[in-house]
Amino acid sequence: MKIERVKTGYLEENCYVISKYGKCLVIDPGDDFLKIDSLVSKYKCMGILITHRHFDHVGALEQMKDKYDVPIYDRTCLEEKEYKIDDFVFKVLYTPGHSKDSVSFYFDQEKIMFVGDFVFKDTIGRTDLEGGNFDEMKSSIGKLKLYPKGITLYPGHGEKTSLEYEMKNNIYF
Repeated sequence: MKIERVKTGYLEENCYVISKYGKCLVIDPGDDFLKIDSLVSKYKCMGILITHRHFDHVGALEQMKDKYDVPIYDRTCLEEKEYKIDDFVFKVLYTPGHSKDSVSFYFDQEKIMFVGDFVFKDTIGRTDLEGGNFDEMKSSIGKLKLYPKGITLYPGHGEKTSLEYEMKNNIYF
């Protein structure tokens, strides 16, 4: 699987385009439709995954939906289970704390997880915004710690990290 990151908007939100066999999924289409579209248009788009619906993560969602007419997958329609979209297989993990609707997407075969604003390198997402809750965040971190330590975490802002690194260096773990 190829993972391409597009930084969008003044908050530098990470939109990810993951692809294989000429098809892709878009994760968190942030504030720059043209930038995202220039990458996505090389593939057949199969769907859009949303980690949470804060403005910086969904700024281009309507334009993406209008152009590509693909399903949108977010907390409103997802259960904590495994999903298969064409050649993409992933598990949904509810990870509230930063927001009530936060979910993470775990691709077991690739050992990668897209975590939105749940975890960042050396820290976690804010819990003081509307819908945030520190106790829920602690519970979500506890669930994450049950996953294989070697997985790579792709956050909604900043650089990727690993669960192992966070367990050793992140004071919230």
